[in-house]
Amino acid sequence: MKKLNKQHTVDQRYPEKVIQFGEGNFMRGFVDWQLQQMNQQGLFQGSAVVVQPIAQGLGEMLAEQDYLYTVLLDGILNDQVINSAEIVSTVNRVINPYDDYQSYLDLALDDQLSVIISNTTEAGIQFLADDSLSNQPPTSFPGKLTALLARRFDLKKAGFTIIPCELIDRNGEKLKEIVLQYAEQWGLGADFRTWLQTENTFCCSLVDRIVPGYPREDQEELQSRLGYRDQLMVKAEPFLLWVIEGPASLKDQLPLAKAGLNVVVTDDMTPYRERKVHLLNGPHTAMVPLGLLAGLETVEDVMLDEDFSQFVDQLMAEEIIPVLDLPQSELISYANSVKERFKNPFIRHELTAIALNSLSKFKARLLPLLVNYQKQQHTLPPLMTLALAGLITFYRGDYPLQDDQHVLDTFAEAWQRPETVVPAIFSNHSLWEQDLSQLPGLVEAVEADLSLLEKGSRAALQTKLRGESYA
Repeated sequence: MKKLNKQHTVDQRYPEKVIQFGEGNFMRGFVDWQLQQMNQQGLFQGSAVVVQPIAQGLGEMLAEQDYLYTVLLDGILNDQVINSAEIVSTVNRVINPYDDYQSYLDLALDDQLSVIISNTTEAGIQFLADDSLSNQPPTSFPGKLTALLARRFDLKKAGFTIIPCELIDRNGEKLKEIVLQYAEQWGLGADFRTWLQTENTFCCSLVDRIVPGYPREDQEELQSRLGYRDQLMVKAEPFLLWVIEGPASLKDQLPLAKAGLNVVVTDDMTPYRERKVHLLNGPHTAMVPLGLLAGLETVEDVMLDEDFSQFVDQLMAEEIIPVLDLPQSELISYANSVKERFKNPFIRHELTAIALNSLSKFKARLLPLLVNYQKQQHTLPPLMTLALAGLITFYRGDYPLQDDQHVLDTFAEAWQRPETVVPAIFSNHSLWEQDLSQLPGLVEAVEADLSLLEKGSRAALQTKLRGESYA
């Protein structure tokens, strides 16, 4: 069977209009797929030039397939089953700046390139004090971006609309802040810093689409059905949401909504972020340690399990929705749509994949809710405290863990004294950016939940769901 190439589709190439940092599954199944939808309707007629953020990437594999790949949409949307396969052709080329730095800098020459979109993982937007403009390329993504912007400024050309998709709060503001740090450290001058702030638009954004990636388990059947080999096909759910906090002119620059895509351009993305982070990502984070400890493997396993699906229902209805400052009817409707997505039988969303950096996810997604619940109700949310106890148990090291080495070392040291593990972890300011041991009753509640978990995750969950005491 032949590998996917331009002979398998109408090879219509468009001018490069987007610089895209990142060529992983999410960007190909989210951003590039959306560019394709606009092109098919004659609304954009542009392609993306992709920049590899790291030296080892997928550029060569994409080149072998003439920069084509297949997006498979599998799932249920608005009660309709969707099962589609589409060859996406909106990646025009890939530049590896580690191999060809000059071609990367030459992107600044092209006036048609006006949008920069990135997804370099949550760790990608960071300031490295030892990064240098003399590096070819600079090490960090913001460093590479600063070098490109400096070249654009030197050429006296227009700035860019910059839309990071990394899953950190206020991602556009954070990226701009770091670029300004580099501009100051590298001595790029006051005129450049002024141009950076007045001629470029850094947008905060929120992305929402589950993209599990390459369908390894079904690859042979799929490639037989498609009639070609595709090393880079991507499976994604049909649901999509992209909220961009930016100027109204962006609706014309990137006419995504006109193409019928669920894209919102707004002057305040806060309500959308609160809803998504806490009602979708929050239950994901809560279910992972408890589900894995009970022997479950996927989100669908959780939703098909009587005890765990009740856990998700009650967590949303009784502990998350009551403390969110948004219309209740809207939150309930969104929660129901989230549960429909969680039950998607066509997507194998591994709990181990969601477990990456679980502590920072709990801190961002659930901890603010736990604190607010305690303030409002003058008691602690029982399912959240059990999830927190499950997290501490999970970090004991019985499962393969993927997290910052400092986090892993801190837990390993704390678990050497099991009798004090909870206060040791909670009082560690570097983990939580606060002293959780001072939250009334939290240490005692989580210690009781740890004891409960000794009987097994499922037994502990059943006890909690029945509202029984710890005895």
